[in-house]
Amino acid sequence: MELVELREIGEREKSKQGKIRVHCCTSTGCQAANSLGVLKNLQTACKEKGLDSDRIQVVSVGCMGFCGRGPLVQVEPENKLYEQVTPEDAPSIIDALEGGTSTAIEGNSEHPFFARQVRIVRETSGKIDPDRIDEYIAVGGYESLYKAVHDLTPQEILDEVTKSGLRGRGGGGYPTGLKWATVAKMPGRQKYLICNADEGDPGAFMDRSVLESDPHRVLEGMAIAAYAVGASEGYIYVRAEYPLAIQRLQTAIKQAKRYGILGSQIFDSPFDFKIEIRIGAGAFVCGEETALMQSIEGGRGNPRPRPPYPAQAGLWTCPTLINNVETFANIPAIVREGGEWYASIGTENSKGTKVFALTGKIRNNGLIEVPMGITLREIVEEMGGGVPDGEVKAVQTGGPSGGCIPASMLDTPVGYDSLIKAGSMMGSGGMVVMDKGTSMVEVARFYMEFCRGESCGKCIPCRAGTVQMYQLLTKIINKQATQRDLEKLEELCDMVKNTSLCGLGMTAPNPVVSTLRYFREEYMALIDGGPDRQVSASQQPAKIG
Repeated sequence: MELVELREIGEREKSKQGKIRVHCCTSTGCQAANSLGVLKNLQTACKEKGLDSDRIQVVSVGCMGFCGRGPLVQVEPENKLYEQVTPEDAPSIIDALEGGTSTAIEGNSEHPFFARQVRIVRETSGKIDPDRIDEYIAVGGYESLYKAVHDLTPQEILDEVTKSGLRGRGGGGYPTGLKWATVAKMPGRQKYLICNADEGDPGAFMDRSVLESDPHRVLEGMAIAAYAVGASEGYIYVRAEYPLAIQRLQTAIKQAKRYGILGSQIFDSPFDFKIEIRIGAGAFVCGEETALMQSIEGGRGNPRPRPPYPAQAGLWTCPTLINNVETFANIPAIVREGGEWYASIGTENSKGTKVFALTGKIRNNGLIEVPMGITLREIVEEMGGGVPDGEVKAVQTGGPSGGCIPASMLDTPVGYDSLIKAGSMMGSGGMVVMDKGTSMVEVARFYMEFCRGESCGKCIPCRAGTVQMYQLLTKIINKQATQRDLEKLEELCDMVKNTSLCGLGMTAPNPVVSTLRYFREEYMALIDGGPDRQVSASQQPAKIG
């Protein structure tokens, strides 16, 4: 297929689209609120009124982001938004397009929740039908891949990605260009590429939403990466709890193969690349790349020591590139606009945008994509609207691997280094807001309980340490602990962090460490003797001799 043919497909698709498009979100979250019933009634209302698709077209789209107000319906090009739409409201939305009145709740598409976003990864999420490749092509989809295989060398792509400053969005923040370059220079004819879609953090749904809303963008990013590093086979490792994402990925792969965009001689070039889906059982530890590879190979998802790193000896001992969904979804825009364009967004050490799942005690919850460098206060108070009752107490970022940042530090900018300095981390993008009624000790125990249950058990520090930390936290909450128990807890945090085999164990103490750092008085109030036995907040965790 030539570029002119690709664009002809896009133009034909545009010519078939209605003058008015009624977008109905059918992501997993909105489906739970019966958005499929809304979609059906919108389509039925158009049919009953004899409105053909040339005039009004009802389209099933992916996540629009404002999940707490779903199901959402948006009318284009008027940019009119309706919130919490019921199937009973749906016909009235069509009536309103004909001069009638709608009974649905009107939203504000200019709300700070939308206005403060900079959409790169989610550029077309909520605007196109994820089940139709032609709609993706109509908005410029796969043109970056065509450009890559026909106009750029692998080295030129590596240079652009390096220039962009993109860092891995799965949590570690490793420079993407450096990782790709390492795989590219490895000898051997067989190389693999893996998209890590094993999103397991409590409250996180960023990757699921991207896969459900714009699967072709991820496939395009993977194909460009494969061309750059010399990989011929790719895998998407996605958890079984994401059935809609899996279904839409399967559809997208079939469509791309049919158009010659995946498979052999992509775009009539010498480049071959095929993608398969591997479905995981939902083990959190399989988010760790060596455990993930073990699972793909058919083994139990246990991590292994590194080095060797996957870039050197990964899947079936071959050089392997692993990035997460959001990282790959950034690539088409970087190839299209250039690395310098991407690097102009964000901060010196954290470039581009980041997708967050904003949840917890917050008025406006949902999915947001914001430029790096925006402050937590801007996200929580302006975009999120603050807490419904009372005041913000803390913001937890990074999931079970992250930490709790107090309200006094809400002016902290969002970035890899700044969040680590604050005692937390970027993680994959979970952001949980807590109010004054939240017990920070119970928060720490919640995350420790999660890590305890998800530990693979391969190394003793994580297997036994998370259990002992959970028991000590329970003892504190039950007001049965002593000062010595608190000291033991801090000793265990230090030991588990420094001696565990993989990232799960290494970061499991983070919620405990951060809550002790900023909310030690809550621990002391529960310890035998109460506040009278309180120690200095600056006391460092005890070290193991």
